[in-house]
Amino acid sequence: MTNRELHSQGEHAAFEPTSLELELAGGVPAGVLAVPDATPRRQASLWGDAWRRLVRNRLALIGLIVVVTFVIVALLAPWIAPYGENEVVDPRLVNQPPSWTWPMGLDRNGRDVFSRIVYGARVSLLVGVVSQMIVLAIGIPIGAIAGYYSGRMDNFIMRAVDVVYAIPQVLLVLLFVNWRGPGLTNIFLAIGLIGWVTISRLVRGQFLTLREQEYVKASKVAGAGGSYIIGRHMLPNSLTPIIVALTFGIPTAIFTEAAISFIGVGIRPPQASWGQMVGEAAQQISRVQTYPHMLLFPVIAIGLTMLGFTFLGDGLRDALDPKGND
Repeated sequence: MTNRELHSQGEHAAFEPTSLELELAGGVPAGVLAVPDATPRRQASLWGDAWRRLVRNRLALIGLIVVVTFVIVALLAPWIAPYGENEVVDPRLVNQPPSWTWPMGLDRNGRDVFSRIVYGARVSLLVGVVSQMIVLAIGIPIGAIAGYYSGRMDNFIMRAVDVVYAIPQVLLVLLFVNWRGPGLTNIFLAIGLIGWVTISRLVRGQFLTLREQEYVKASKVAGAGGSYIIGRHMLPNSLTPIIVALTFGIPTAIFTEAAISFIGVGIRPPQASWGQMVGEAAQQISRVQTYPHMLLFPVIAIGLTMLGFTFLGDGLRDALDPKGND
């Protein structure tokens, strides 16, 4: 072997990686392309991203905690309340101010105010949720029909909606309750049958935009019917504003029930209601003397509930539609 061949062999051996070098380098020699990791990564979903944005919003998180707290209180009312809904602690101890024994005092009948507020949470949340379910059941189909078919049907439906929308909601609820009579069921119906106009206008606006999308036009060309396109394509893409509107609609319904119970045409005594408690306390204050605890605590309960749902609704709007706030 000549000197030139030995020199070339030495150069080749100097650049050839050893087994130890291959092991330290991950087993891939220089000049060889590494195969990328083919393991599929878990992609974040829309709802997962929305949840992460929601929990990063401090006000929305506070609102969520407040709402969940009141829901738990309403569900566990018989175990949380120290007394029954209408149980008289002592008829001789009327209008007692807050103390260690009764943290929120007693009312004019000697009943524990804290226990009545706990049971009143059931009424307020039930009114808010059930009435909004009626609102969705009426408003979504009407708004979907008006937005999808448009034309004369849209004009006819929306002119009727405008007439109802022009009249104050509380006034219409009062007229309905006076006609049907007070009671929890009639309050459900009154708020639900009158409050659907807002959600119908919202759904109609969403559908007017979505009906121009390519996938909707493709479904029409493929021969799909209107009900199939609405239920399969357009309604799922309208869920974000509907959920936000529902979150804002619940505190509105709670305030409406409190308003009509305040003037004595809502929940029938002796069933506990925050609005009714405020009305009774206002009458007691104006007639005899000031007992601020009877008015203060139900007002705080109403305010905290509405504030919690409002914070949560704002947070949901920002979380579900982040581009709309840029």
